[in-house]
Amino acid sequence: MKVTIHKLFDYLLETTSAEPPECFIGFSLARSPRLKDFLTDLDPELSLDWNGKSFLGLPALRQRVLDQAGLDLPLDSVLITAGAAEANYLLFRQLVQAGDEIITESPGWPQAGVMAKAIGAKLVEVARDEARGWGLDPEAVARAITPRTRMIFLTNPNNPTGRLVPEADLRALADLAERHGIWLVVDEVYAGLEWVGARSPSIAGMTRFGITTGSVSKALGLQGLRTGWMICQSPDVIRDTMILRENGSEIMNVLGEHIAEVALRPERLAAALGRAREDGRATLDLLDRFVSDEARLSWHRPEAGLIGLARVEGVDGESLARALLKPPYRTFLLPGSAYGLPHHIRIGAGGGPEARLNEGLERLSAALRDLA
Repeated sequence: MKVTIHKLFDYLLETTSAEPPECFIGFSLARSPRLKDFLTDLDPELSLDWNGKSFLGLPALRQRVLDQAGLDLPLDSVLITAGAAEANYLLFRQLVQAGDEIITESPGWPQAGVMAKAIGAKLVEVARDEARGWGLDPEAVARAITPRTRMIFLTNPNNPTGRLVPEADLRALADLAERHGIWLVVDEVYAGLEWVGARSPSIAGMTRFGITTGSVSKALGLQGLRTGWMICQSPDVIRDTMILRENGSEIMNVLGEHIAEVALRPERLAAALGRAREDGRATLDLLDRFVSDEARLSWHRPEAGLIGLARVEGVDGESLARALLKPPYRTFLLPGSAYGLPHHIRIGAGGGPEARLNEGLERLSAALRDLA
């Protein structure tokens, strides 16, 4: 079957084609740096040809990817892709067939549902428990496994709640993957922005069936580079996904990979994450106070990442989001219906001053009063 659009992207396409909003409550990535920030580290004589380069991606970049993930694996365990979304896409296409089952979390990144439908696979959703701060129970995942289960797909930190999977639960999931021979794919695009505890270990180092995907998009604000990766101990998986990528995006952009390599150098990475953490924590504090002061909103503050879900009382999230887009509010946020949760909205701490978050929150308060 053809790939169809999911609610999240459909809403973005529909709402961004009209008059642009003035304020944003829900930017999902750190404030983006500028090209000038990297010019001193780039060789002006750099050839933009790919001849003579590895089809897996620049070796220096692949080493940075392993280093930032804390993994001691061979360079050929990494394939550079056009963002984490392409890495996930390649894995769904090459590892799952019609009639297979994919276990995923709910709420979670909608790509799993889109790809399951396109492939003809069955999507089995394991609900995260809102009452427990959106926790995921590994035993519930275990109960969902059948002889047809081919893949477990998760996000850690969770997109969209910001909940972290504790290390003990990750190890339990890795044991499940080993015991049943199931691929365990964990999208880690928000790794490095933890507000509670340390960064979780990458699943690619915990089991031969573990596959880590990630990118420089979210925590580093480098979404425009479209540079991501997958890490897997299986040479066959890396080769098969590389072959599929060769028939899609083909080979990666030289400039994007070189900038990503600079961004992931230890001293650059530490400084960038430090700034993102400082900004993100301050903005999350602001959002936390705002939610506490609004009688019709409640949430579990994210443990990591830059987005979280807030429950709305008295009005469905999409009606609120659509009303906010219109005058006099002209403010964007994402309704929870994008994740199958009609009584929630997604709010975020990214984007920097350009998001005009303070004004946006004032307009959200006004809309909540008006819609009452």
